[in-house]
Amino acid sequence: MSADTRPAQSPSKYDRLIAAARATSPAPTIVVHPCDETSLRGAVESAQAGIIAPVLVGPASKIRETAARFSVDISGYEIVDAAHSDAAAAKGVELIHAARGELLMKGSLHTDELMRAVTAKVGGLRTDRRISHVFVMDVPAYAETIFVTDAAINIFPDLDAKRDIIQNAIDLYTQTGFGKLPRIAILSAVETVTSKIPSTIEAAALCKMADRGQITGGLLDGPLAFDNAIDPEAARIKGIKSDVAGRAQILVVPDLEAGNMLAKNLAYFAKADGAGIVLGARVPVVLTSRADSPRARMASCAVAALYANARRLKTPTIAA
Repeated sequence: MSADTRPAQSPSKYDRLIAAARATSPAPTIVVHPCDETSLRGAVESAQAGIIAPVLVGPASKIRETAARFSVDISGYEIVDAAHSDAAAAKGVELIHAARGELLMKGSLHTDELMRAVTAKVGGLRTDRRISHVFVMDVPAYAETIFVTDAAINIFPDLDAKRDIIQNAIDLYTQTGFGKLPRIAILSAVETVTSKIPSTIEAAALCKMADRGQITGGLLDGPLAFDNAIDPEAARIKGIKSDVAGRAQILVVPDLEAGNMLAKNLAYFAKADGAGIVLGARVPVVLTSRADSPRARMASCAVAALYANARRLKTPTIAA
């Protein structure tokens, strides 16, 4: 997700992320319904960069027609024929069950079509963990790579869902080599607990859950308002003393609406790129948008590939 209007940076946070992924073996990737230029080119460019090894699933004639029309060379990639987008989603999930891929990548079908197949109670890719989405955002004005979660899957997550959302983000952060013990800010409108704003109560409960070992691997603080989560001076003025305030690396939003608005504000006002990945399923799911810049699409593949490779390869460290 990006307005794609900022000048190129060298090296950027994403450049380092992509370089780390290229240092590992290409991840076998099931690309579902890549039937427009953006999705097909994104998969092929990520393959040419050595990040993924794609299998293209969808109407074979339409995939070949799209490749010919836009001069995308797909001669080296397997195509698995599926009549339409729903069939492609179902076939993609079937191929994951058959151990043909370590990643699932969204093509030109709607997100809800793909996620219906992923979350199906029979034959889907569910695990015991709640499925959630993370934007891995390269914000030029911020020193850290920022995770924003959940801005795409869970509309009004309850306390148990938020526990999984946070754990998914922590696991992604640590297993893809960004570092250990990420700093997690649980966002609300204010930084004090009040019964009038339920998200502040949930934030406090989540912090206590971390104290009791129900969430592991990160440092949590909340509720925090956005300013004192990411700006040390704002935290100092408010008198907030914690290891997280002013230095957050993972931003946990109250609900999807808040997360979506935050991510898009960062994209269009702060000129940030946002790589998207879905976690909590049997394999990572790469979610890209038609508005994504080519670098953001490749970064989405890179972070998913690093996550998929984490258990079988020594993970490189990425400078945030």
